[in-house]
Amino acid sequence: MLPIPPRHIATLGKRHVWRWEFAVPRAEDETRVGYGFPDGSRWYMTVPGRAAMPRIAYTACNGTEDEDVFSQQNLPRNARWGHLNGLHRTRPYHLLFHGGDQLYADALWKDCPSLKAWQALPARDAVAAPFTSAMAEEAEAFYFDLYCHQWSQAEAAALLCTVPSIMMWDDHDIFDGWGSHPDERRTCPVFQGIFEIARRSFSLFQLGCAPDDPADCIWGASVGTFTQGFKIGDLGIFVPDLRTERTQARVMSEETWTELPGWLERFDGCRHVLLMSSVPMVFANLHAVERLINFWPGTASMEDDLRDQWRSYVHEKEYLRFIRLLGGMSRDRQLRLTVLSGEIHLGACGVIRGAGFEMWQLTSSGIVHPAPSKFYADVLERLSRGTETIATDTTLEMVPFEETGRRYIRARNWLELTFDEAGHLNAHWQVEGEKEPLMRII
Repeated sequence: MLPIPPRHIATLGKRHVWRWEFAVPRAEDETRVGYGFPDGSRWYMTVPGRAAMPRIAYTACNGTEDEDVFSQQNLPRNARWGHLNGLHRTRPYHLLFHGGDQLYADALWKDCPSLKAWQALPARDAVAAPFTSAMAEEAEAFYFDLYCHQWSQAEAAALLCTVPSIMMWDDHDIFDGWGSHPDERRTCPVFQGIFEIARRSFSLFQLGCAPDDPADCIWGASVGTFTQGFKIGDLGIFVPDLRTERTQARVMSEETWTELPGWLERFDGCRHVLLMSSVPMVFANLHAVERLINFWPGTASMEDDLRDQWRSYVHEKEYLRFIRLLGGMSRDRQLRLTVLSGEIHLGACGVIRGAGFEMWQLTSSGIVHPAPSKFYADVLERLSRGTETIATDTTLEMVPFEETGRRYIRARNWLELTFDEAGHLNAHWQVEGEKEPLMRII
């Protein structure tokens, strides 16, 4: 391979971020490609053959709100990453999808002294306070250090340097609940200042580009988002940014809604489109729970979590609008559309059926985050029974796994995606503690 000049894209104090950009043409057959430094490390990745569909691994929730939980539960933090890497060495993956919460930045509020002091202010004073230079310096160093720490985890790093990644952020990549806080707090100078630093850090460390110089795959750059799209042969990959424009009242802005039909038209000629939704589109109806906690003292964080969901009653009209748009594309262009999601710290499989379309969702999380309590999973199991009519001629169903008879996987997991010769998508949930994966063919 020819020498590639580095490109300087950012500076933080005495630290610098460099980018090396290169493209590898697809050959007739699968190819192993090496890259590295002349007198240093060298890495290898596998490129699929020209007519082949890629082998994909999907992950989400690469951390937790409290790192002490791993010792408390006697869980090896990166065990699922190690398992993924073991399978990769046996039969290499071509793409690695990261569906959100690649890092958990919630410690920002205790590790940055000026932000910790701001949090202690009365609410009225906090929203009026300026975003100071001390806050900015502490936040920039916090995100930079956290990314370096996360990307240096040996089990994950072994994959990050050998499998090309597609990444989309969710709230914890900023901080818990971003976008679902009250507007007065979301728009205050301190929240907005932190968001801009988190946004720049995400662009540098997850997308590998400067925010003011986005890569061609970032289709949402024209409206200020990180929405991405890719075509690999007759496979499309669509990754909407569901966090940048989020408020308590919406998920995406009208500017994005105006662009969406044109973005989806770019998948003309595809047989299958994989859509990464950082929060599940197919999930239990929790409207009653969400309305109840509005009147329950001390449940603000739970309210934020429920408001984050596509299925929040506040987002219902926008949710159905998105389903109609995607379902219409699937029906009119005769292509298969499958949603990939994470966020809920459970594995799951569900389907939305409408007039002339069927849209499956495969949910996998977390690769690091521990599973929730048995009580929580059992409640979801009960709430997910049966088939729900969500609109005229449109139904939603959480489908039990044949191997367990249950709708949710309450264990850490990641998802393997391959295509067979007939073009069917084979999904394998690689579950901690299970010798064999759980399987679904789409």
